[in-house]
Amino acid sequence: MSHEPHDKLQSDADTPGPSRLVAITDGTWAGWYHWEPFDDFEEHAGPFYCRPEGTGILCGFMPETKNRNGGGNIHGGSLMTFADYALFMIAGGMESSVHGVTVTMNCEFVGAAEAGRMLTARGEVVRAGFSMVFVRGMIDDAGRNVLAFSGTIKRIARQPK
Repeated sequence: MSHEPHDKLQSDADTPGPSRLVAITDGTWAGWYHWEPFDDFEEHAGPFYCRPEGTGILCGFMPETKNRNGGGNIHGGSLMTFADYALFMIAGGMESSVHGVTVTMNCEFVGAAEAGRMLTARGEVVRAGFSMVFVRGMIDDAGRNVLAFSGTIKRIARQPK
């Protein structure tokens, strides 16, 4: 286990201001929001998007050929990365108020997903305490469940830049 401080807690002179959701105004994802500055791994695995949906949030992901496993379906690691993104978006909503780290994440693969078909994730906050947020959700492919997930986020105070 590393004794180094978590990378998101480090001051980063290259980061152009605070992290936030930025509206997409054109293209396939017009009307959705993207987290910026982006997370390198999430951007490589995704990119992932979100938008408000009623009182909650809807997350979206269009898996590509790069996201497939040897059997031709979307790799479980890709689905789990999308679920981790959704965990934080569901926990914080459009205000992006939850800053922290994933403590636990449970996933049940309940169906296969294919490249080129939009996946969506939605869920709910089961409980939000002072330091921990518990979330559960589902990833689906056009209404067909693909991955059930639940997780716990440990809140961490943002460090001044």
